Amino acid sequence: MGGRGNPDRPFYCAESKEEVLGPMNEDKGTPAPRPRVALLGAGTMGAAIAERLIEERFAVDVWNRTSGPAARLADHGATAHARPDQAAAKADVVLTMLPAADAVREVMLDQGTLFVIKPGAVWVQMGTIGVEATETLRSEVARARPLVAFVDAPVSGSREPARTGHLLVLASGPDNARQIVEPVFAALGRQLWLGEAGAGSRMKLVLNTWLSFEVEAAAEVSAIAARLGVSYQTLLDAVSGGPLASGVALTKLAKIEAGDYSPDFSLEWALKDLDLAEATAGGEILPVASTIAQRWRRLVAEGFGRLDISAARMGLGPAQAVAAEGHPA
Repeated sequence: MGGRGNPDRPFYCAESKEEVLGPMNEDKGTPAPRPRVALLGAGTMGAAIAERLIEERFAVDVWNRTSGPAARLADHGATAHARPDQAAAKADVVLTMLPAADAVREVMLDQGTLFVIKPGAVWVQMGTIGVEATETLRSEVARARPLVAFVDAPVSGSREPARTGHLLVLASGPDNARQIVEPVFAALGRQLWLGEAGAGSRMKLVLNTWLSFEVEAAAEVSAIAARLGVSYQTLLDAVSGGPLASGVALTKLAKIEAGDYSPDFSLEWALKDLDLAEATAGGEILPVASTIAQRWRRLVAEGFGRLDISAARMGLGPAQAVAAEGHPA
């Protein structure tokens, strides 16, 4: 860990974690001060979250593995850093929005970022990395940095809900972290507290399995409508306002019709989440989800992975040309 040691031991002598995290705000009418936030991982979702927090007047420190996204956020008012530990050092809330468990471990443990987070701060793990990885991190934080709270809080929603504050935050973790993180979560949308860290990741896998069904349904309905000569507008007139189509399905159907596969939530990350669900719960209870994953895996192998999840329409007969530069039509 780069010889950083454990800063909780030599530099802090509080009697308890509760003392470090601070008392609950007894004056319910007084808004809590905005915590300083570090955002590690400024991809599609991370950048949208950072933009929202900046708009809501939070001080935001940002790091990304490649410098371009952090530099763009700096233009909006964030403070960009060359290393993740620099971004995290002064933060009250450290958000990780990284694509996979290995990336989280590399940034937070191998590069020592966990060990520079100040005592009393909260690490909020927001990327979808699975239940086992999340619970392992929870245990490692409790062992190595007992005065840093670990909150598991993946989000349900894509780029635009993140940008406009309409995410669902699936929060789980210690009660004494809630006062610190709730202003951040409130800026991002609705928060649902689910219990001990790990419960948020469980719910995220359930919701994203449901999402895969919605998206595949939109893709296959688009394909059969085209094959049978049913126009998009006629289909839309038939399902709008009725019980058949959800908002998600209609949104993805519209992207398919427009040939707009610019990523709000990429197909490759949706496939990753299906794989996590199957690994956690077992393929025997997910026969249809497993079949969807097999088809999406072929699409990712063919080069469609970085397109929006609505690119599930590919491979199902003629579709609108892909309106995403640099990807196959």
